[in-house]
Amino acid sequence: MNVRLLVVSLLIISSCTKTEPNPQKIQGNVFGTSFHITYIHKREFILEKSIDSLFHLINNSLSTYQPSSDISLINKGDSTIVIDFYFKEVFEKSNRIFIETDGVFDPTIGILANAWGFGPSSTSDPIDATRVKELMKFVGFEKVHLKDSKVIKQHPETYLDFNAIAKGYGVDVVGRFLESKGIENYMVEIGGELRVRGKNSENKLWRVGIEKPNFDGSRSLQAVVSLENMSMATSGNYRKFKIDSITGEKYVHTIDSKTGFTAKRNLLSASVISSLDCADVDGYATAFMAMGFESTLLFLEKHPELRAYLIYTDQKGNTKDYTSPNLSLQKLN
Repeated sequence: MNVRLLVVSLLIISSCTKTEPNPQKIQGNVFGTSFHITYIHKREFILEKSIDSLFHLINNSLSTYQPSSDISLINKGDSTIVIDFYFKEVFEKSNRIFIETDGVFDPTIGILANAWGFGPSSTSDPIDATRVKELMKFVGFEKVHLKDSKVIKQHPETYLDFNAIAKGYGVDVVGRFLESKGIENYMVEIGGELRVRGKNSENKLWRVGIEKPNFDGSRSLQAVVSLENMSMATSGNYRKFKIDSITGEKYVHTIDSKTGFTAKRNLLSASVISSLDCADVDGYATAFMAMGFESTLLFLEKHPELRAYLIYTDQKGNTKDYTSPNLSLQKLN
């Protein structure tokens, strides 16, 4: 599923104290959200400009919010664009997750996300079953492929959107860059998606919090998890939604790639942890929100490389949680 999903921000609850060597920190805004980078090394590096340059390159390649980016030009019908390494890797990761999830994760669903008012090119045009049926003709990642580093689309109208995986990918790019500088202990977080290596400055595992799905806009923690050389991503449905001004019906931002309509699922939040890249767990977390709780459990049984903490509602409307057997965490309530 490729809608631009609001990723639940993870509150970093165990960072670094003033022990030697001193932790170095970089923070700011990118991809429409905030980022925080903490790394520990005996040598002091000045890396802000290099990291800004990496973010610039990723945006130029993959940002649907940047009109001149490669993906925006491709979506406008420019078939001459030669894609770069970033685009190719995200495309191939997305294709793998698309296949593994039987099409639930689909980066071509963006045309419907826009139609429902959740995408970067949202319109105010009314959306109904007839309109959805028409747009579904252009949906399906199997209708897009790469040839000679160019994107070939079966339908010119097909709209690519990798926003459901791009923040996680940005985390990976920065993490790899830090490793190329010999930095073995770090945490990179963008909009709640994160990747950690080594230990913090107290020589302990990095500890992060998972947010409680509060519908009133307040923020509090549901659980805490220690991570060792892991990536983690969290997706949620309880903050970003629209209400029809006529019917009063609430539409969540997760689009069902099989029907084209907003997905009404019982999963409120999905946190996915793995030794895989952050882009991967970002994609899985998005897919789980579209699958719903029961289907996600079946998927997890087939993928032991994934660990998950799920918050869902049961048939009576009560909020429940589930921790996969291969995950250890501390619940706060």
